[in-house]
Parts: sequence; structure tokens; C-alpha cells
Amino acid sequence: MRRRFAFVVWPCAGTTARPRLPRGKGISKLEASGPTTEHLDSAWQPHHNVWLIAFSVMLATFMEVLDTSVATVSLPHIAGNLSATNDESTWVLTSYLISNAIILPSSGWLSNRLGRKRYQLLSVALFTLASMWCGAATSLGMLIVARVLQGAAGGGLQPVSQAVLLESFPVHKRGQAMAVYGMGIIVSPLLGPLIGGWITDNYTWRWIFYINVPVGILALLMIHHFVEDPPYIGRQKDTGIDYIGFGFLALGLTALQVVFDKGQEADWFGAVWVRWFAAIAAVSLLAFVIRELTARSPIVNLRVLVNRNLATGTFLIGLLGVIIYGTTALLPLFLQELIGYSAYESGMAVAPRGIGAILSMILAARLVGRVDERLLIAIGVLIRGASLFMLGNLNLSMSMNSVIWPNIVNGFANGFLFVPLTTMTMKTLPKHLMGAGTGLYNLLRNLGASLGISMVTTLLTRGEQARQSFLVAHENGSNPAYWTTLQGLTHILTVARGAEGARLALGVLYRSLLQQSALCSYVGDFRLLGYLSLLCLPFLLFFRNAQTRQRPQPRSAKKPEKTLQPAAARLPAA
Repeated sequence: MRRRFAFVVWPCAGTTARPRLPRGKGISKLEASGPTTEHLDSAWQPHHNVWLIAFSVMLATFMEVLDTSVATVSLPHIAGNLSATNDESTWVLTSYLISNAIILPSSGWLSNRLGRKRYQLLSVALFTLASMWCGAATSLGMLIVARVLQGAAGGGLQPVSQAVLLESFPVHKRGQAMAVYGMGIIVSPLLGPLIGGWITDNYTWRWIFYINVPVGILALLMIHHFVEDPPYIGRQKDTGIDYIGFGFLALGLTALQVVFDKGQEADWFGAVWVRWFAAIAAVSLLAFVIRELTARSPIVNLRVLVNRNLATGTFLIGLLGVIIYGTTALLPLFLQELIGYSAYESGMAVAPRGIGAILSMILAARLVGRVDERLLIAIGVLIRGASLFMLGNLNLSMSMNSVIWPNIVNGFANGFLFVPLTTMTMKTLPKHLMGAGTGLYNLLRNLGASLGISMVTTLLTRGEQARQSFLVAHENGSNPAYWTTLQGLTHILTVARGAEGARLALGVLYRSLLQQSALCSYVGDFRLLGYLSLLCLPFLLFFRNAQTRQRPQPRSAKKPEKTLQPAAARLPAA
């Protein structure tokens, strides 16, 4: 279809006649005034190569996510070196998660207030300094304070990096951007225990924090050079500070995170303090929602959840956080407690999950935009469910290959979940709301992770007790299988150990009972997570598969190479 352009013929200089237009043609207000602010925002592209920008922001994000899990295997060493109990040392993890959760939803407001690039530079610098402080800590209290600062500095890196990638890459390449982001978010928690165990065994636990220093300095230099703020960030700086909303948010998330992390140790609602903390969390978060919906300048823009894709995707990422991190918490425990693997060996058995994740993210990045994202998510959900049912068939006599292959399949599902889900969630969200949307999205993922870890450990403990009570009922003299096994063990151990044989035989049977009850509990948890995966399928129907909604733009905005200048700009030189 040939394009026809309307040329404006101006009268001679010095006259005041109106320009004559071709019959039936006219110049719109948009053409006469030039591109609008909204069109300039949507057409903005960074000056530097998008892959250099992606590497710059993901270097810092990878470092931050790695620190959420790298200290897990080092807790016994930290406790022994700082003269603390194992229970007290778990606050090294809890304090980091609390401050991280508080900052996550506030990152959109902070990046608008300070400027996205400046906020990212400040976060990386503070995170690097806090890492040095963690490594130099001489007491547990000093380490916990440093971890609070480290979590607060790192809380904004995930959503801000995600927003930078979504804004920098063109719409048709957002799948590739989310594949890069997914590799950092999904692979780093898998490598954390492996790297942390190796560093702790070969050097000292302090180096799991010192190693962040050179990485942080490199990230600072690259972000300073390659990352830039989009134009709409500068227009949103002058907003007030919602101290009341931030107070409700901090109080509610702190209480909720403490309940998730410490509830199992205190028998949940059997402890008075857990009931109080749960009540404080519920009241504070409810007050926070009311405050943010009525405030003129909310610190967290909850109104973005009226976007159906964002609301659906945020809910699904929370549910998937329960499934993904619940699996990540269960499998190393199973390998170490029942199979007898060391921390390093269990890390090696779980690490192949990252291979599957990298392969699937490369494939998903190519398919996003060509295949319906809802179909890709459904494939990922089915693959994850199948892998969890494979893990539900584990036994005590299995080899390492029996663990590696289900893990590769499990990791392969991540690419088909994370990449299309993030792309679909942000598909209809305007660019200037990306910061608020990514903050809520990452907050729900982290809260889902905390809930998933707490849920599976609680179900594991209580499942072991229930199955132990059931199996004990069958260990009596009226059961022929039990009686025959006991007599055979007693005879063998009496020959070997003398009079202690009868007592040792009972101990061997009881140990076998504990192993079988624990095995049944692990199998039940894996299968429950598999059913939860399948539960995600109906929610895919709530997604709206549409292109990013924008107001109609003139041809000049769509085809920059043939841009029509405003009428005043076409006036010939005198």
C-alpha cells in the first residue's frame, strides 16, 4: 500500500495568510505539535548495546541472589567460630531475608525518587561494603547487623534489574531479556550451596562474603558506564515520602518473615509469641494495603494490580515460589539425612538442575513471541509436575543417577515457566509502571519461597511423626514378618556381639522404622508439590494474550525513517 504525504505550501515571507492544505487532507494536532511525551517514552531506547546493559545489571543481581543461599551450608562453621549455637546462627539467614523483603516492594518508589541508575549504583556500593563488614565480623551480633544492611542494599537489585532489562530490550526481544534474568535468578540459588561448601571447606566462611568485593567493584564500573535512566524516571522524582505506609510495610513483613522462618521450631501456633507475631503481621499488612490505596504518594503502587496480567502473574509466581524453593529445600535434606551424602556431594547431585534450566531458557527465549506464552507456561508446569512425581519414587537404595536425571528435568521446566511467565505478566504494563510491577512480582516470589520452605519442613516433620506412629503399630509379636526379622537379626548379632545381640537387634529395627517413616514423608511432600504444580494450569486462562496496549500512534512514530516534521519545522529558510 503506497503512502501519500501531505505537503504544506506556505506563502511568501512577510505575509500572514494561513497555509493551504490539499483538499480532504489536514495536519493533526499531534503532527503540528511534534511527538508527545507518551510517544517519546514508548520509543525510548538506550544508547549502548543491550547485551552490555544486561551483563552489567545481572552481574550485581547474580551476586545478590547467590548470597541468599551461599551461607546455608556455612552456618555450623559460623556458629562455632563466633561462639553461638546452631539455632542462633540461623538469624544470619533470617535477618537478610527480612530486610530484603521490606525493600523489594519499595524499590519502584526508591528508583523513581533517586533515579534508577543512581539507586542501582548506591545499592551495589552498599552491598559490597556490607559484604566486607560481614567477612570482618567478630561477633554474631555484628554479623547480623551487617547482613541486615546487605539484605536492604540487595533488595532493590532484583526488581530494578528486571525493569532495566524490560525497558532496554525491544518488545519482540523481551523473551531473551527474561532468559538472561532467569539464569541469574534460578541458577544462582542452585550454585550457592555448592560454592559456599567448597569455599568453607578449602578456605574459611569469611571468604563467602569477601568474594563479593571484586564482583561488586566490576558491577559498579559497568553500571556507571552502560546503564542510563529512561526519560520518565526524571519526571517522577518529586514525590513525598509515605512514612506511615513504609512503617506498616516494615512491621508486617518483619513479623511475617519471622513466623515463616521460626514457626516450625516453636511448634507454630502452639507458641504464644507466634500467635502474636501472626496477628501483628495480619493487622499491619491490612493497614498497609488500606493506606497505600488511599495515599496520594504511596510508597508501593498497589493500583498497578488492576492490570489483569500483572495480578495473575504475581499470584502464579508466588505459587511457583512455593513449589520451586520447596523442592530446593527438600532434596539436599533427603540426600544428607537418608542417603548419607556430604554437603558437597548433595550440592553436586542437585547442581545438574542448572544445566536443564540454562538449556530451556535458551529455547524458551527463541519461542517467546512466536508461540503463545500460555502454552509455554503450561508445558513448563507439566514438565515440573512430571519431575516431582519422578522424585516421588525415590528410595534408600538408589544411585546418584536416579537423582541427577529428575533434577535435569526439573531444571528444564524452569525456562518454560520463568521466561514466558515474566513476559506475559509485564506484557500489557506501561513502561513507566515497570518499576512498581517488578517490585511486587519479586516480593511475591520471595514470600512464596519463604512459605514453601516453611511448609515443606513442617509437613516433613509432622509426616514423619504420623507415619512412625502408624508403622510402630505393626511392630509386635503377632506380625509374622516382624517376628521372623527380629529372630534372624537377634541370632546374627548374638553370634557377633554376645549378650547384647537382642538389644542391638531391636535398635536396628527401630532405626529402619525411622528411615522408612522419613522416606514416606519425603515422598509425600514431593508428590504434594507435583499436585500443586498442576494446580497452576487453570489460572493460565486469566491471562490476556494481547500486545502491549498503547494509544494509537501516527505513522511518523512507527516509522522513524519517514518521520513527518511539525509544520513549523518545514518552513523554508528566509
